[in-house]
Amino acid sequence: MKKVLSVVLALVMCLGLFSACSQDESQSQSQAETGATFAIAGLKGPTTMGMVKLMDDAEKNNADSAYTGNKYNVSMYGTANEVMPLLIQGRLDVAALPANVAATLYRKTEGEVQIAAVNTLGVLYMVQTGDSVQTIADLKGKTIYTTGKGTTPEYTLRYILQENGIDPDKDVTIEYKSEATEVGSLLAAADGDMIAMLPQPYVTAVMAQNENIKIALDMTEEWSKVSDEDLVTGVLVARKSFIEENKAAFDKFLEDYAASTQYVNENVEAAAELVAKYEIIAKRPLAQKAIPMCNITYVSGQEMKDMVGSYLNVLFDRNPESVGGSIPDEAFYYMG
Repeated sequence: MKKVLSVVLALVMCLGLFSACSQDESQSQSQAETGATFAIAGLKGPTTMGMVKLMDDAEKNNADSAYTGNKYNVSMYGTANEVMPLLIQGRLDVAALPANVAATLYRKTEGEVQIAAVNTLGVLYMVQTGDSVQTIADLKGKTIYTTGKGTTPEYTLRYILQENGIDPDKDVTIEYKSEATEVGSLLAAADGDMIAMLPQPYVTAVMAQNENIKIALDMTEEWSKVSDEDLVTGVLVARKSFIEENKAAFDKFLEDYAASTQYVNENVEAAAELVAKYEIIAKRPLAQKAIPMCNITYVSGQEMKDMVGSYLNVLFDRNPESVGGSIPDEAFYYMG
């Protein structure tokens, strides 16, 4: 009798485990089918340009009452400083941010954010209204107008200058403005020799406004001359709790995001229409010129981890505070 009872109990336990597993699978499947609502932030530039197909599709899906998949609500901001508190407060779920800002945020929140993908590589260019700059060495003694203090532009510029024997605190004057549009306006109105470092698509936009503005240096090329690591400009960050609560939906979002970046790179003319539609660049012809120069990409998994980790190490070696004071640990990376 005891033997029979043991068998019965074992069967009951197996059935219970099977039921629990089936319930988990059912919940996961249900989540994937019903989706989740995402509050997403992008900066007005290449990181959001890669999202335009996703944004356009989301508009149609969000308006369809019968649609049960993920709903994406994307907002654009001028600076990373506007985005960070909203992410910390839980008012945003996902954001496209500079890689070093993501690392700083990871430490500040004690591990409550993760990065899931690299979305842009080097997008910075040194431009001028004269002809005084042909090499990095020519920047010595000059005033450089730029943006992004405390983020990728500042650390990229400082690193390249230092590696070329130029002290960024003594040998040049760096004037930081709050947004790229402010630097662009100064350039467009310049009637003398002016030097500025800007990201795409602003470079294309200001060159269209003032025929005297020309590209002096591609900062991605200059970075490659002094470093073996990739210049990582932007990454995709998400709140860890949001990922855990919506894993199937989040993985579907990453698929949609990757497809959007691929569409933008492979369908430049159509993507330019969307970039203009969302007023990232006001005019389609300018957007069409800018897209190929924006290094829009999608890199995830181990390749993303290796790429970001190497880049953050370069920054940390020069200034630990540029990445929040320490190199993020393994939990910083969402590996799927």
